Amino acid sequence: MTQRQWHAHATAMLTAAGCEDAAFDARCLLEDLSGLPRGHAPRDTELTAEQSERLARALNERADGRPLQYILGQWDFLSLTLAVGEGVLIPRADTECLCELVARRLGDVDRPCVLDLCAGSGCVGLGIASLCDGVQVTAVELSDAALPFLRENVARYPSYAVTVRQADVLAAQDAFEDGWDAIVSNPPYIPSGDLDALMREVQREPRMALDGDIDGLKFYRAIAQNWCSKLRYGGVCAVEVGIGQAQAVAALFTAVGLTDVGITRDLGGVERVVFGTKK
Repeated sequence: MTQRQWHAHATAMLTAAGCEDAAFDARCLLEDLSGLPRGHAPRDTELTAEQSERLARALNERADGRPLQYILGQWDFLSLTLAVGEGVLIPRADTECLCELVARRLGDVDRPCVLDLCAGSGCVGLGIASLCDGVQVTAVELSDAALPFLRENVARYPSYAVTVRQADVLAAQDAFEDGWDAIVSNPPYIPSGDLDALMREVQREPRMALDGDIDGLKFYRAIAQNWCSKLRYGGVCAVEVGIGQAQAVAALFTAVGLTDVGITRDLGGVERVVFGTKK
């Protein structure tokens, strides 16, 4: 079978399995497992027996609902390529606007210190480090399953000053110093009652990284009440939020005294980031 023939076969199979972007997924698998250059159309190059076997296994996994990113073992985020797999939340393009906003806010700060809460893969902290010279990031994650991916991703980019600490964001604030230039987070924010209705691929991601309790706001309350006071004066707290949550999170920030509270939309027009300043 040629690359072109396999791509047509895989696209049809993934379409029948209900994958949203079957042709894209098929091409990503082909690029990863057959040597097809990224961004190139499949060719009339014959697949080897080994390539065909590996592609068949990967295709069956994807048709069964395993996320594409877990099959590939890594995913791009901003200019980074980050290790991912079962146990860690998959980086998403929607989160890039959080990194970009914080990097802009820190542009005039000398060697800014950033606290990344619920760090997961490290995409937020590493993303900010990739956009802002001299930043020093402390990435905080509790999950034993996510920590190996976080540590691997930090090790992939040794030129960025990112330190990993294992701690519970809901309880460990007293173990951290004050004076941060930015506190950032993409915390769990799906209401518990909505988890079973998520796409089958999302349900393969760790529940711990998704479940924001009954109303989805549990971690935002903790961040507002326990962490925002650790900002230096002039420091910014910025968080990613779910659809329809921005106003409620903005109110939490206002209630603890943050000023200039604002909301930024992602590329899809969704209110995605809430931020405020300590003054």
